[in-house]
Amino acid sequence: MKKKWIWALVIILLIGVLSGCSDLKHPVDANSTGIWSHYFVYPLSWFIIKVADIFGGSFGISIIISTIIVRLVLLPLMIKQTKSSKAMQDVQPQIQKLREKYSSKDQETQKKLQQETMKLFQEHGVNPLAGCLPMLIQMPILIAFYHAISRTEVIKQQSFLWFSLGQPDHYYILPILAAITTFIQQKIMVGRAGNANPQMAMMTYIFPVMIAIFAFNFPAALALYWVIGNLFMVFQTYFITLPMKKPAVETGGAKIEGKGNNRKK
Repeated sequence: MKKKWIWALVIILLIGVLSGCSDLKHPVDANSTGIWSHYFVYPLSWFIIKVADIFGGSFGISIIISTIIVRLVLLPLMIKQTKSSKAMQDVQPQIQKLREKYSSKDQETQKKLQQETMKLFQEHGVNPLAGCLPMLIQMPILIAFYHAISRTEVIKQQSFLWFSLGQPDHYYILPILAAITTFIQQKIMVGRAGNANPQMAMMTYIFPVMIAIFAFNFPAALALYWVIGNLFMVFQTYFITLPMKKPAVETGGAKIEGKGNNRKK
């Protein structure tokens, strides 16, 4: 799990370099220069505007639909990442046994541990790097979508429901919804992972607070994007991720179903 967090931080740093640390307040249009603005952010900005035109100029509906479409496009990558994580989770007991068998820290033993671990991965068709590729692909798209909403001037001039898209939600409804949906999403992810480590459990509470702070200060259009994206992730988890889980846990060739102290003797 620690490696995944490290990878996530590295990816965010790379995207920051790619975007040239661009100012979110700097507008984007067809004349925008730079690889990040011209080839990533502007196409998504153009797409949001076109969807709004279809729905009578409603940029609120456009952001909702565009968020769902972007998430649907990324769905195959998310499924691939989920399957990869599930495969890694399935072989963890065997990996732990190998670590206990080759517990010595000398170079020869550690080399043998690596060889046996790679052999185990090959036997079960597990690619330890497969979970990183979807993240590498989807992170630039999601961050570019975030930039597109922030840097499209016409969005700031529109209203939707009770809030202005270009101003923070002064009723604080969207920030609260963003925090709640983020918490639900994180809670589901922790539950899916089983016995989560303390760091992962801590992020369940830290992420919602961070999102709430951002949503209180950022334009409501971004808070709307977070809420819809979180709701999509919740539905995705229930209808795609959870069905991938095994109904029973196999231990030593026998299935343990449910919870309780009743055992067959």
